Amino acid sequence: MIEKNLKYAAQVAYVGTGYSGWQRQPEAVGVQQVLEEALRRVSSKPVSVVGAGRTDGGVHAVGQVASFEMDREWEPDRLMMAVNFYLPPDVSLMRVERAPGDFHARRSALWREYRYFVWHGRSCWPHLRGFVWWRKRPWDGEKVRAACRMLEGNHDFRAFCKTGECPENSVRTLSRVRYKRMGDLSLIVTRAPSFLMNMVRIMVGNIDSIGRGEEPLSWLEALLGGTGRDASAMTAPAGGLYFWRVAYREFTFAGNGGSCSPIGGEPAKKEPYESPSFFIRRSRECSERILG
Repeated sequence: MIEKNLKYAAQVAYVGTGYSGWQRQPEAVGVQQVLEEALRRVSSKPVSVVGAGRTDGGVHAVGQVASFEMDREWEPDRLMMAVNFYLPPDVSLMRVERAPGDFHARRSALWREYRYFVWHGRSCWPHLRGFVWWRKRPWDGEKVRAACRMLEGNHDFRAFCKTGECPENSVRTLSRVRYKRMGDLSLIVTRAPSFLMNMVRIMVGNIDSIGRGEEPLSWLEALLGGTGRDASAMTAPAGGLYFWRVAYREFTFAGNGGSCSPIGGEPAKKEPYESPSFFIRRSRECSERILG
């Protein structure tokens, strides 16, 4: 008798404010825990979940990917709706698909992308608080872009890792670091196969020091030589950081109309779902119409 493959993959979105991070922990609540508890409600036995990345406490996600095995075959949309029924309002499965038997959300990933949002307005929309880092003083765009170019590539990021949590090998390769500005909103995009603990938030803290003119680019260059954490600037708040997407070589989530686009892969001609930047832009357009 041939055993059926009952492996599934899910795109998971969550507001990280009330959680200790993705990973299940003995004395705190992680997103992994609440997802496993919801899956247990629709399964006859406990379900173990693997996430593509371990976000810090307070960090949000729109494109976390989780893999797990069920005890019976499910139609993906029905499984998504059943699990969402038992999830709290700040966690949701956005898409579910059958996955190959050897698919592993973490080990099968090619790269992960994080995005960090900074608000520079003299006042901040109440709806954005907790979801952006509010820094009233604007950045020097040219200096920030130069800093982003400097961060790309293979470097020793020891100065960008949480004290006491840095592995012996702190060399990482950033394939993409980009800066975008949309009115009062700044966006830092980072992409790599793997990151150190707090790496993106410390990176943004250092970029902030460059953009505000507090440190020169030569200081950032020295940090990439493997100096200690105490040489870096502050760690940016968790609320501005989003686990945005993950790329896989073979596995894809089916989009609308049967088209396929890798979760986190390069954008297709027609996105299978709208990104949060779409909603931010549309909200701004609506606000401008209302306020004149």
